Amino acid sequence: MGIDNGSQSTKVSIFDVNGKEVAFGSCKLQDNLTPEPGIVIHPDDDLWDSVRGGIKDCLANFNGNTDDIIGIGLCTIRFCRALLQKDGTLAHPIISWMDVRMNSPYKHEDHNVAYVTSTTGYISNRLTGEFTDAASMLEAGWPLDLEKLEWSSEEEVFKTHGLTRDMVFDVVKPGELLGKLKPELAHEFKLPKGLPVVASANDKAVEVLGSGVNKETSVMISLGTFISAMLYRENPYQGPTPTSFWQTLACVPHKYVYESNGIRRGMWTVSWLKSILGNGLTEDAAKLKMSEEDYLNMNALYVPAGSAGLITILDWLATPSEPFRKGIMIGFDQRHTKFHMYRSIIEAIGFEIKNNVCAMADEVGIKLDEIIVIGGGSKSELLMQILADQFNLPIIRREGNSCGALGAAICAAIYTKIYDNFDEAASKMIRTERTFKPDITKHELYDKINNEVVKNVRIHTNEVLKKSYPIFS
Repeated sequence: MGIDNGSQSTKVSIFDVNGKEVAFGSCKLQDNLTPEPGIVIHPDDDLWDSVRGGIKDCLANFNGNTDDIIGIGLCTIRFCRALLQKDGTLAHPIISWMDVRMNSPYKHEDHNVAYVTSTTGYISNRLTGEFTDAASMLEAGWPLDLEKLEWSSEEEVFKTHGLTRDMVFDVVKPGELLGKLKPELAHEFKLPKGLPVVASANDKAVEVLGSGVNKETSVMISLGTFISAMLYRENPYQGPTPTSFWQTLACVPHKYVYESNGIRRGMWTVSWLKSILGNGLTEDAAKLKMSEEDYLNMNALYVPAGSAGLITILDWLATPSEPFRKGIMIGFDQRHTKFHMYRSIIEAIGFEIKNNVCAMADEVGIKLDEIIVIGGGSKSELLMQILADQFNLPIIRREGNSCGALGAAICAAIYTKIYDNFDEAASKMIRTERTFKPDITKHELYDKINNEVVKNVRIHTNEVLKKSYPIFS
């Protein structure tokens, strides 16, 4: 079983040892709360509720014998902070990666807080009762020795992060044991007693493992709430400080991932559009017995490439360094419909991530020949084809509902000794569903739009938004 706890939902899959997904379930998270500007929290006990609900949904769809399940791999949202009481319960709501507090060291302001941990540490504790965390979740904002994947031995390093050693959980590497499933949860889920719960890494690194990116000229694009692209590397980056990417820990211990600049609230923007279109969209889709996104995709096929001049700039969540930026749609005229708006948003996703990927490839000094796209957005045939046309490269979609869940399951396969190493497990368990081929005519049009329009919009709009920001912030 692989658990992929993301920003919008928890996805849970059960795989056979050859990587075939035999059951899938999911459970949506509630919307984040923003009680004041810059503060973004998960309401109630939402993360645990979604993990628990996802497991139950997956098992309800499993037709096999639960006694045959031999391990659980756990993958959760990165860059969040869980503040826990002595018994492991939440002292405060979990702080989202979108919260401004995550840009600063922890400040100990509440004596009820006994532990500070990641989402993996928190969910691991709920599943097993152990106070363990995944080392490869903890490279940013934590006193971790990145070479050893262990806590720093220096007290001063802990102090710079606002922490002491007794405030953090013990850490384990990907493919190692977090703990055994609690007896009461084994009874509730009807799973074997003593089922091992196994560590993975940060969610993006786990997706890299589960997508099968393992060569220098391959890149993985993750189409989730945060959209970015990753290269897998054997060795740490040795060049000058990069501007188009940053280095993170891979899900294979002591290996690395280079991650491009990303799009904040990327696929969330599609959810935003659906919400403002309202009941009419829901009713129209229901008449055809389709999901809202399938309905939008079907109709957006009839919108020409370039969305008849409607250009979207994806700044629905500004960065702390440029808080004035806002989402933009420009170029409206009488031709445009809700389907133009939808296509313009997904074309904008393509433009932005293509520019980020190309900047990273240029800085690293490689020529890409393979793009693997994962995440919820990869289910859109239209978006996958747009990406193929924009990059002018084949776009590969893997089998299964979640590469994060598969990557987590691969970690469980390593712990249970189904496979001897990560490369062997990945080669046996990862499958390709479809490859999308580019259309050169559309590629040439997209290149023209990108180079002459998209890349130049912010040059002009930033100055206007700097003036409006203090009025409306």
